[in-house]
Amino acid sequence: MSKPLILVTNDDGITSKGIASLISVVKEIGEVFVVAPDSPNSGMGHAITVDSTIHIKKSNIFGDIDAYECSGTPADCVKLAKHHLLKGRKIDLVVSGVNHGHNASISVIYSGTMAAAREASIEGISAVGFSIDDFHYDADFSHTMPFIRKVCEATIKNGLPKHRALNVNFPKKSEEPIKGMKVVRQTNGFWKEEFDAREDPHGRPYFWMGGEFINHEPESQDTDVWCMENNYVGIVPCKTDMTDYEAIETLKGWKF
Repeated sequence: MSKPLILVTNDDGITSKGIASLISVVKEIGEVFVVAPDSPNSGMGHAITVDSTIHIKKSNIFGDIDAYECSGTPADCVKLAKHHLLKGRKIDLVVSGVNHGHNASISVIYSGTMAAAREASIEGISAVGFSIDDFHYDADFSHTMPFIRKVCEATIKNGLPKHRALNVNFPKKSEEPIKGMKVVRQTNGFWKEEFDAREDPHGRPYFWMGGEFINHEPESQDTDVWCMENNYVGIVPCKTDMTDYEAIETLKGWKF
């Protein structure tokens, strides 16, 4: 039987350590095809390129694995792979990451990593975004690899419900082994931004955005942030339909 076709992408760029680690796992599972941004796209969200050109270039960065670097966003990469580079072929799984930095809680909204997975899910393709709670460019991904394989194999075998994707977050590597995997929900939290105002040499103002993450439910053990903080792999199923069905009846009672 032919191997499943696995499309690999990310938002940290094709030269990142995270995507190389991901490819090293999934190439043992199926036929790998890579389309990834040619530069970092962190925090890009689900942006697509509509007012400028997109360039793609063949890359040999992963040896004999077919790979292309793309000037567009992570979502662009999935679109180009599906509708141009792999046109006519069935993609069995899209994997995105491994992202340098977690994408738990509200970060899933801003994440280019998860945008690529969501784009695949819109197309009806099973997809998984992988992230680690370590922002360092040389982060250690070794503890994630057995779990990446388990998640990918289970997703290929079982398939995801239509228009769904998995958001998988790993804790940072520590001396203690990962305790296991949990299917959980998105943490109720948000980023409280702070803006550091500065001036360039010409006296023009500019800003650096920083801040801290505020967790509204730090004791809840059924959330993705709790999993990372307690050395578990957190798996959150996500969907593209953002309709608040509970609010529909309330809004029907409004007088517009």
